[in-house]
Amino acid sequence: MLTILLLALIAHPVVQATAPTGTLTYTAPAGWKSRPAASAMRIAEFVVPRTAGDPEDAEVIIYYFGGGGGSADANIDRWIGQMQQPDGSASASKAKRESQTINGLKMSMVDVSGTFVAEMRPGATERYNKPNFRLRAAVAETPRGPYYIKLTGPAKTVDAAGADFQKFLSTVRYQ
Repeated sequence: MLTILLLALIAHPVVQATAPTGTLTYTAPAGWKSRPAASAMRIAEFVVPRTAGDPEDAEVIIYYFGGGGGSADANIDRWIGQMQQPDGSASASKAKRESQTINGLKMSMVDVSGTFVAEMRPGATERYNKPNFRLRAAVAETPRGPYYIKLTGPAKTVDAAGADFQKFLSTVRYQ
């Protein structure tokens, strides 16, 4: 029996896979203010100062779930579901989706406006109710798994931050 086991191990040597190493790097625009990450799932958070007349600041959060967290499409669909349309129509029909390669990373992006109704905390029954909000987000696919980058806030503030958000995405690299 031992001979058979040894022959099996010789015929099929154990191969150890090594996890990819590296991290996401980026350069935040000068006007964004860094703040401490609120949880271990968040690798960075930024406050985007409000535009005159908006009731609050916007925020950019970068999430990483250790290589899990679902596909780009599943997350984009979930994010679209966090926005309701004032006329009751489907947010999916209003959302703008696109994919592009930035610095060698596939990026799937979405842009949708409406009333922000996401859960206040994961799994919570309480939901936000923030009309005139906008969500712009991207999923960056890396060798270690996806990173999720999400900008949410009052529509005018997110609109004003649009060029900075695109510039920010252009700096995202996996090294």
